Amino acid sequence: MIDMGCDGITTSCGFLALIQDEIQEGLGVPVATSSLMQIPMIQAVLPKGKQVGVITISKESLSPAHLLAAGAPPDTPIIGTENGRCFTQAILDDATEMDFTAARLDMLDAAEALVNANPTLGAIVLECTNMVPYATDIRALTGLPVYTIYSFVTWFQAGLVPRVF
Repeated sequence: MIDMGCDGITTSCGFLALIQDEIQEGLGVPVATSSLMQIPMIQAVLPKGKQVGVITISKESLSPAHLLAAGAPPDTPIIGTENGRCFTQAILDDATEMDFTAARLDMLDAAEALVNANPTLGAIVLECTNMVPYATDIRALTGLPVYTIYSFVTWFQAGLVPRVF
């Protein structure tokens, strides 16, 4: 792809933060592997005393190494959706169908629990690409800014192909 003119590479899974450096070194173009990479930038714009929290598809799988690789503080609050109705199970089991109403409720339950457990939360990052459709609902419920792989790739692309004004 680079030989054909590609000047930037993105991936979509938040867990790929672990291989950011490896991919970046091997390709020679800007690389954006994980929505988690937004955490330091978001943290820099939040009011003093506020922090970024993460909703992930699997809290057990999102290790301190992932946070470190993304440049996120080790004490970043994290909640998973694995105890929900269907979201995590449908995605991780490659289900052919998913109840989107129940998946939405899984996301809202996780967001509410994250906010309730962390009164200093100032923003939320959604780790999983499949969470993007629920960002607006989470923002409406929590009142907090919500960042996703979509917001990250939009920012990334804006630098590669700046808008003409």
